[in-house]
Amino acid sequence: MKKLFILTILLNIFFSTKAQSILNLDSCRALALANNKELLISNEKINAAHYQRKAAFTNYLPNISATGAYMRNQKEFSLLNDAQKGALSGLGNSIGGPLQQAGQAVLGQLPPELAQKLAPIITQMGNEMIPALNGAGESLVDAFRTDTRNVYAGAITLTQPLYMGGKIRAYNKITKYAEELARQQHHSGLQEVILSTDQAYWQVVSLVNKKKLAEGYLELLQKLDSDVEKMIAEGVATKADGLSVRVKVNEAEMTLTKVEDGLSLSRMLLCQLCGLDLTTPIVLADENIEDLPLLKSNAQFDMTTAYANRPEIRSLELATQIYKQKINVTRAEHLPSVALMGNYMVTNPSVFNGFENKFKGMWNVGVMVQLPIWHWGEGMYKVKAAKAESRIAQYQLEDAKEKIELQVNQAAFKVNEATKKLVMAEKNQEKADENLRYARLGFQEGVIATSNVLEAQTAWLSAQSEKIDAQIDVKLTEIYLQKSLGTLK
Repeated sequence: MKKLFILTILLNIFFSTKAQSILNLDSCRALALANNKELLISNEKINAAHYQRKAAFTNYLPNISATGAYMRNQKEFSLLNDAQKGALSGLGNSIGGPLQQAGQAVLGQLPPELAQKLAPIITQMGNEMIPALNGAGESLVDAFRTDTRNVYAGAITLTQPLYMGGKIRAYNKITKYAEELARQQHHSGLQEVILSTDQAYWQVVSLVNKKKLAEGYLELLQKLDSDVEKMIAEGVATKADGLSVRVKVNEAEMTLTKVEDGLSLSRMLLCQLCGLDLTTPIVLADENIEDLPLLKSNAQFDMTTAYANRPEIRSLELATQIYKQKINVTRAEHLPSVALMGNYMVTNPSVFNGFENKFKGMWNVGVMVQLPIWHWGEGMYKVKAAKAESRIAQYQLEDAKEKIELQVNQAAFKVNEATKKLVMAEKNQEKADENLRYARLGFQEGVIATSNVLEAQTAWLSAQSEKIDAQIDVKLTEIYLQKSLGTLK
């Protein structure tokens, strides 16, 4: 409903480029709240703090990550040296030659007929054995090759925190308090915007009424100037009387010019606060009301209400809680931490069945424990520093409560003072009206001098102006009291 109301106001202003837009106080407040950039920024800070709180909660959950790597090596890792490779490659020569010699020695000890029959067989076996053994040696050399010039590796890791010294819990509380702190700062900014809008609104109303007052005063002086000119022509008034009246006329014209300039600037300020173009012609609903409707002022207050509703107090309380949790975070950095870990790793070349150019892997699980042992008292010093910051926040909270109590009492005093001034201004207005009436009658009858009439008109103008200021002061002091109590909505 609030957004629809603001949209309706904006559409009315957009489609009435030449016509004047009539705005009441609630309309100006709604426009100011919808278009204030500081409030938009603080609202985004609330969103940021909200998502930071959600991010902090994820620290309770398992963390899964994947890692992959490729490496090109200049040289291949070798399990055999060059001498071993040469020995295995010439295995047939190193074994076959001695075997042939042993066979020839055995043939020399046999009978000639038998030796003649076995000699071709032994020779053939030796000739076949040497290549076979050499081939077997080459096969062994190839089997020991690692082929590690191209290496691939990958792993999927799961980490589940089990105990982190209370750091995760403390961090979650900090982000929760930070989100609420952002909301309180937004609420504080909202009250400031409402206060600025109300001040600008009633300033315009005050200047509009003062402009009417200045115009009426100028008309009175112009009529008096005309009457004095006629009296000078008839010889019942002097030229000095005419000059005195003309001086007052010039002063009234100058006053009217100043009021008009101030009114134009005040309207621009209100347009800027409402997010409107500075040249937008606006008319306020309270401009044409001669006597502003004032509610019965109530300067009674309860400090518990202020402490409960003031966003500054709530912000400092949240800041105190945040600093207390920072103590826990600092302490947790020097406490043991336990985490459950699980991995699945793959490599190429794989070593699970010799060196193979295949992707093969394995899984593993374990528990990781980190235990700080000695840091020369670093943790103790950091905890003491965090405690000092927490005490600072507590002292700031107490100081703010004392200042707010003084502020509320001052605001209540100003409400009572503004009410008394209004009563006195109304009485002065009645007297000034009566005095001006008698002065005019006396001047018309010729028994009162022009200077007395000018004094009566000046007093009447001052009384009227004081009455307007007093009415606006009553309005504003009530708003100041509501803001000091934190009840300004």
